Amino acid sequence: MKESGRKQGAVSPCAACKLLRRRCAQDCVFAPYFPADEPHKFASVHKVFGASNVNKMLQELPEHQRSDAVSSMVYEANARVRDPVYGCVGAISSLQQQIDTLQTQLALVQAEVVQMRMNQFTSSTSNQTTDSPENASQTSRVLASPQTKSFFSMDMVVDHGNMVESLWSY
Repeated sequence: MKESGRKQGAVSPCAACKLLRRRCAQDCVFAPYFPADEPHKFASVHKVFGASNVNKMLQELPEHQRSDAVSSMVYEANARVRDPVYGCVGAISSLQQQIDTLQTQLALVQAEVVQMRMNQFTSSTSNQTTDSPENASQTSRVLASPQTKSFFSMDMVVDHGNMVESLWSY
């Protein structure tokens, strides 16, 4: 167990014991996770979950999982303080909406790129077509050239079926 909440030589109470105004015992379950120099961490966790509930949760967990649990509780508590109704679910929902919007914008830009490539391809082939057989052989060479091959090979493929599904996934 790490002793980050205590000073060498003197027994300094952890942030939890300071806030709860109690003596910090040597085997305090809060001390390793709520050091005295970070009182805001325990204050927000205590406000949302309560000290008794946090104590119970930490005691039920194996020691190697407690640090991750405290980090999760601190994150959720801070999110609840910012958004009392939705907490971190509100943040996740907002990010999901941003992803959906950006995916839609990306699909529109990709469609514009395809349209521009098609216009460029049709204008380059229409400029070279005439009724003479010499120009017809030139047109067939243009169609077989590597320049027009790049038109048919897309950099990105848009799956419109999945895009519509993700827009209505709420």
